Amino acid sequence: MIFWDTSAIVPLLTAQPASERARTFLRGDSSIIVWWGTYVESLSALRRLEREGHLSSGALRTCSALLDQLALAWTEVTASTEVRVQAANMLASHPLRAADALQLGAALVWCGRPDGVARFATFDERLADAAVAERFTVLGSAE
Repeated sequence: MIFWDTSAIVPLLTAQPASERARTFLRGDSSIIVWWGTYVESLSALRRLEREGHLSSGALRTCSALLDQLALAWTEVTASTEVRVQAANMLASHPLRAADALQLGAALVWCGRPDGVARFATFDERLADAAVAERFTVLGSAE
């Protein structure tokens, strides 16, 4: 199983430079684990792409429908005190934004302490560096 950061989910929904690599991760293991906030983060990214003129309104509808289908199949690590505590610890250890700390905190709650076997998909360099430091095998940026 792979924990997926939003930066790895969005390329599954819309054509981006990382899309083929993200699809390769999915073909290798279709069990997707995400943080509770990933749906909203993904929708926010799609809306931003539309505002910036990279997605038409029709493409946005198609991508949003794909997101809905993907969300039906993934497993979410829900918002909890444990995730919040882990995220706060990540902010003390790594130069992360709040949402990225929550992503990494949720991944830690999902797998316990990683041993280099737990996989984390991200195309965010800063988050990838933190995930490697926490002993995840990172798919994406840090490969």
